[in-house]
Amino acid sequence: MTDEPYRWLEAVANRREYIRDQLKGATPVFAFSRPEGILLCGVGSGQSKVFEIYDRHALAALGHPVDIEKIRQSLIEAAHLEGFTRAPEDVTVRRLLNFSLGPALKGAFEQVFAAPLIVEGIFAELGAGPEQDILARFSFDGTHRFERGGIAVSHPVPEKEAPATAWLRQHLTEKSSLTDVVEAALAAWQVLSTGAGAFPEAISITPPDLAGRVVEVGLLERIGHGRARYRPLDPATVVRHA
Repeated sequence: MTDEPYRWLEAVANRREYIRDQLKGATPVFAFSRPEGILLCGVGSGQSKVFEIYDRHALAALGHPVDIEKIRQSLIEAAHLEGFTRAPEDVTVRRLLNFSLGPALKGAFEQVFAAPLIVEGIFAELGAGPEQDILARFSFDGTHRFERGGIAVSHPVPEKEAPATAWLRQHLTEKSSLTDVVEAALAAWQVLSTGAGAFPEAISITPPDLAGRVVEVGLLERIGHGRARYRPLDPATVVRHA
């Protein structure tokens, strides 16, 4: 009986390694706090990676499509329940992370005899201005961190996120257009997805090789009519070479 805690720790460590291995084939997603709003971008094989959650909230995720759909539905239900029982203004990323998404992911991860949720990503909340926007990077084990500087990257190998974020900050300014932002994200995506090594000194005008994948872009608009601010964008309208 005395070795049971150690067996559980070993099982959790093996589970973490298994999930990381399953995520290897996933491609990164990005979120950017801009004057126009929060832009989320992903490149997938046809399965959605960018989603509306509630009035001022959206999600960009990578992982198993079924598990992404599970947490999407869970977040939508939690957000609408929170908005109904309290007020729409009380629906916040912090509350949903602490009382819905975080516990669900942690519970699934630590139940070593049940299937885990193979999903990671970025949860975004639109504020009155970029300085009030919230971007939270969440992991499959229920942990999360709030990203500073208006850019968030979620990659299957977390160690690659910081270099990508730094490169994007170097090449984007407040005056960058949404087209500039999406093309920078695609350039970063290509480096991260192909393992091409160092990031280029400048963003190439050559279209990235998407290998048959689909670009998906969503915008939480800062200025809009009504409560709902999410708008899916046609890549052809924001990418010069789409």
